[in-house]
Amino acid sequence: MTSIKTYTVDAFAEKLFTGNPAAVCILNEWLRDELMQSIAAENNLSETAFIVAQEELYEIRWFTPTVEVDLCGHATLASAFILFDHFEKNKDVIEFYSPRSGQLRVFKEGEKLFLDFPTDTLTKVESPREIEKGIGCKPMETYKGKTDFIAILESEKEVKELKLNFTEISKLEARGLIVTAKGERVDFVSRFFAPQSGIQEDPVTGSSHTSLTPLWAKKLNKEELTALQLSQRGGVLKCIYKGEKCFIGGHAQLFLKGEININ
Repeated sequence: MTSIKTYTVDAFAEKLFTGNPAAVCILNEWLRDELMQSIAAENNLSETAFIVAQEELYEIRWFTPTVEVDLCGHATLASAFILFDHFEKNKDVIEFYSPRSGQLRVFKEGEKLFLDFPTDTLTKVESPREIEKGIGCKPMETYKGKTDFIAILESEKEVKELKLNFTEISKLEARGLIVTAKGERVDFVSRFFAPQSGIQEDPVTGSSHTSLTPLWAKKLNKEELTALQLSQRGGVLKCIYKGEKCFIGGHAQLFLKGEININ
């Protein structure tokens, strides 16, 4: 029988039952892809991260309940939180390597953890019809990043009151759709939808802020920004634009630890 240490962490959460829950599985060596996908489906969280210790860093992969993805911010933050708290108590930086996204790292600043991720490259595009049909309104502007479409709306109120059609959103040739606007009490707000990746609405999406941070940094002429993801659970993020890199910070809370037993 194989026993796998597993943890569930609320990432970008200042208290339990907010932010975005991710499962973190600590492996001695890589499992078969099909088995990792089955574990992620059984967890039924937006993301399950699997990590294997190498010489100076940790290799990391991320799975939704249906697919492996190129990058996941909140599950990386959750993984670093577990490593700092249980395995690397004397470290202030955790180095990761993703076969799909390269070198990544997470650093501590007081109680807050920051993702140090590559900044996304955005291209302004004509808005696909599926976006307007999918959210029930016409975006002011639309961009395409490496993996997602980004639709900019006029107000935070519009982002809150979307009339969603997930069938239309799922037709977009992308990982998902980010909808964003200037915030009322924070610099910007957003929501993230990815039915084509097995997630209708993600509670808090760290990776989407690699697109949102450069976008709003340039629009607002600010390097440091505050952000709020307007899901039901909600999540607060601090975003710092550093050109080719962006730092995406938040808190994390441990909800569960246990073992997965597989014959």
